Amino acid sequence: MEDRNPIISFKGADIINGEATVIYGLDMDVYPGDFVYIVGKVGTGKTSIIRTIIAENPLHKGSGSSCGYDLVDIREKDIPFLRRKMGVVFQDFQLLMDRSVEENLLFVLRATGWKSEAEMQSRIKTVLEAVGMERKAHKMPHQLSGGEQQRIAIARSLLNDPQVIIADEPTGNLDNETADGIMKLLTGINREKGTAIVMVTHNRQIFEKYPGRVMVCRDETCIEQKEEDVIDLELTI
Repeated sequence: MEDRNPIISFKGADIINGEATVIYGLDMDVYPGDFVYIVGKVGTGKTSIIRTIIAENPLHKGSGSSCGYDLVDIREKDIPFLRRKMGVVFQDFQLLMDRSVEENLLFVLRATGWKSEAEMQSRIKTVLEAVGMERKAHKMPHQLSGGEQQRIAIARSLLNDPQVIIADEPTGNLDNETADGIMKLLTGINREKGTAIVMVTHNRQIFEKYPGRVMVCRDETCIEQKEEDVIDLELTI
C-alpha cells in the first residue's frame, strides 16, 4: 500500500526570518511523489519556509515535521541526520570551487558517513549518469557552464537517495533554455524515482509549463491554490 504519511508537514506554523514573523499559520503537507512550488514576490517568506524545513530557522509556534524529525523539538546534534534525508539545491550552486566535480561529491559522501571507496565511486557514477554529466567528473566547477554546475548540484542532492529535494530558485541564475533543461531533469527525477520536490520560484512560466501543486506566499500567509484559481501575475514577475 502506498505510503501517504507526509514527508514534510506544517500545522498552524508561524515562519520567522530572524526575529520577524513573515508567515502566520502555515498549513502544508508534502507527500511522497509530490512536486510542490512555493511562489510569491521577493520578501514574502518563500526561502524562510525552506530554511525552516531544513532546521536552519527555528519553529516556535505551531507544529512542523520534516523527514521524521519534529521541527519544534529537534536537537542540534540531530540536524545533520535530518539533512542527510533530503537533497538541497541552491540558486548559486554552492560547489567547492577548488575541487573537481568528483571531489565535490566525495566530500559530501565522506561527510555523511560513507567509508568504502568502491561504493562511493559507484554512487558518484550513478548520480552523474542520472543528470547526464558522467563525462565531467574530473572537471573543475569553473570549467562548467551555469547549467552544468546546477546539474552537478542536483547530482550532489541525489547522493544519499533523499526522500525529498528542496530546490531554492534552482533556475534563477540560468537562461530560459538552460532553465528548461534543469526543469526537465527535476520533473524526470520526480516522475521516475518518486522523489518529492519542493521548489521555490518566482517564475510563472516554469510552474505553468511544468504543473505541480502551488503554494502562494502573500500578505504574511502561504496558501495552496486550487486548479481553478487564477494566480495573480504580480506575485510571480
